Amino acid sequence: MSQLAYILAGITFYVISIIIIVLVLNIINNRESKKYKNEITTLEREKNLIISSSILSELNKVEALVNNEKLQESYDEWQKRFEEIRDVDVPKITDELIEIEDCYNEKEYKVLDDKIAKVELEIFYVKTKSNFLLDEIKEITLSEEKNRETITKLKAKYREIVKKYNNNKPDYKEVSGPLELQFENVDKLFAAFEVAMDQNSYEEVGKIVKGIDDLIGNLKIVIEEAPTIILTGKNLIPSKISDIQKVAERMKEEGYNLDYLNLDYNIPESEKKIQDVFARLNVLNVEDSILILRTILDYFDGIYNNFDDEKRAKIAFEEYTRKIIVKANKLEKINNGLYKKLDQIKYSYDLTDEDVKVIEVVKQEIIAVKKDYDELINASRTKSFAYSRLRKEMEALNGRLNKTEEKLVEALKTLGSLEEDEARAREQLEEIKDIMKRSKDKIASYNLPAIPQVFYIQRDEATVAIKEVQKELDMKPVSIKTLNIRVDTARDLALKVYNTANELVKTAMMVEMAIVYGNRYRPLDRDLDGELKESEELFYSGEYKKALEKVIKAIDVIEPGIHNKLIDSVR
Repeated sequence: MSQLAYILAGITFYVISIIIIVLVLNIINNRESKKYKNEITTLEREKNLIISSSILSELNKVEALVNNEKLQESYDEWQKRFEEIRDVDVPKITDELIEIEDCYNEKEYKVLDDKIAKVELEIFYVKTKSNFLLDEIKEITLSEEKNRETITKLKAKYREIVKKYNNNKPDYKEVSGPLELQFENVDKLFAAFEVAMDQNSYEEVGKIVKGIDDLIGNLKIVIEEAPTIILTGKNLIPSKISDIQKVAERMKEEGYNLDYLNLDYNIPESEKKIQDVFARLNVLNVEDSILILRTILDYFDGIYNNFDDEKRAKIAFEEYTRKIIVKANKLEKINNGLYKKLDQIKYSYDLTDEDVKVIEVVKQEIIAVKKDYDELINASRTKSFAYSRLRKEMEALNGRLNKTEEKLVEALKTLGSLEEDEARAREQLEEIKDIMKRSKDKIASYNLPAIPQVFYIQRDEATVAIKEVQKELDMKPVSIKTLNIRVDTARDLALKVYNTANELVKTAMMVEMAIVYGNRYRPLDRDLDGELKESEELFYSGEYKKALEKVIKAIDVIEPGIHNKLIDSVR
């Protein structure tokens, strides 16, 4: 390609780039211009909506209703506020919108954002003022329709209340006077409402409607709750009080102490609260009245439960009085028997004061229980306390006595086991002597050429241990702890002697049988003959274990497995 072609291509590329850049900038500029144009249009529309025909229409309605000085003052103020919005606020926004249009036309986009934001805020502010003004005017223009609707609903509620009262007049006997007086007041307020509406006294109308609403709301509560209040306060509670007083009097005559219920104070206090409820009912105030009466009713229902609990407590108390004294006397008799033998027991079994301290502890605990028992019996006879309290005291006393009984039972087991240990030691001594006799018989059952010294040493140790057991048994007092140790030692040594005797005889028999068995191979093997001679020497010297090892080792060379055959033969 020639140099000219390169130059033409470069120029073409440059021109195309410039065209593309210009096109992109135009597109961006057009989009931004369109955006601002739309925003300006929106602001213009929002400004035009500030002054709506509704305000003028509502003001005209108020002007037609003006027939008193107060309403005239309100109308004049609203008119002034409307003119300020129309003649001052809106023109100001119009001027600012014109400025924005000029900036837009001159493409001063940098300042447009701030100006648009400022105008948006002002439009919102003025529009809010306009809406508030419209709402205030409508309070008057819509007042009649709204109040008429409210009064219609209130009259319907009122008719229902009066109807319920007239249909159930006997239920409202206690409060008929205040109720009928209040009905008259409501009727007067309905009449006052009509007068105020005719005079367009809308501020007064609002107060009257609220007053009627409050009165009817209170009347509805009174009509609903008064029958329950009257029935509960005049019939149910007085009936329960009368019955409770009779039951309480009868139970006191039967020996029950009911002072803890404090009926002499609580009944008059309850009657005062009932009087207060009816005093407030007389002025049609029933706030918390049902709650107060139900609380009083629940309290007196609870008194019946207290009465039943006292009756059950008396039965339980009387059962405890018989049960505890019988058990206490029985434990005391057993413990006294131990106490009398205390010195003998301590002497016989070498016990310290600490070892038998439990007997003295049990004695003192039984004395304390019987003392407290007598005090509770005296309290029941003098009616000093309620049976519910006496029952709890007796339950605690019975618990203490049960723990004392556990201590005594444990002491009896411990002391009783001392005698059992002594008797068992005597039986075991005879068993140990029998083991020693069987050991001796075992040795004598086989004609051993020699008895190893270890047997005599073990026999002598066991004999000394047996003598120590006998010596301990012959001592007064007997130390059971020492005696048990002596018996265990003697039994272990005696069993050791028996096992040694049994092992000696068994090993000697196997050696003798092995030597006899090996004699058949003597002519065949000189080495075997020598080994057998050495085994015989060991056998006659009493070294049976070594002799057995040597003879088995020698024969095993000729006849493997001889050891197992010997074991089978002596089983």
